[in-house]
Amino acid sequence: MRGLFSFPNPVDEVSARLVAGGVVILCAAAIILDQPWLTLVIAYGFVARVLSGPTLSPLGQLVTRGIRPLLRVAAKPVPGPPKRFAQGIGAVLSVVAAVLVFGFGLRLAGYTVLAVLAVAATLESVFALCLGCVMFGWLMRAGLIPEPICQECNDIWNRNRGSAARAG
Repeated sequence: MRGLFSFPNPVDEVSARLVAGGVVILCAAAIILDQPWLTLVIAYGFVARVLSGPTLSPLGQLVTRGIRPLLRVAAKPVPGPPKRFAQGIGAVLSVVAAVLVFGFGLRLAGYTVLAVLAVAATLESVFALCLGCVMFGWLMRAGLIPEPICQECNDIWNRNRGSAARAG
């Protein structure tokens, strides 16, 4: 059970960007096609990815088992904790959107939150700019992220440098 509720470290950035692209598509479909039920799907996906990485997320499974294996692009490992933090922000925003839509009947407000989420996911998907990861870095520098988590991130960067040195 512990393995089920764990987040991968490192994370394949290519897969993370593909998942972000899926989030953009889902948010756009919810807003453009006026399908509020998709807000629940988006919220579930983020909560599932925070809890278990791609394991319990339909979008995560589609990417890691379906789309990613078809791509002939090398994996790019990045630290997991910042990506999990970013998924947590997405979970908060998407749950807020769902509560606005279904709890208060404020569809426009919920869709506005989804639009903000879609902008952040677009930055991740298209430009590899993870706003949650940037915020995580600020929190690390401010000393608000516990040292063991910082070491997890440092460890992945050191492993990548070692792999690059061995490969070169």
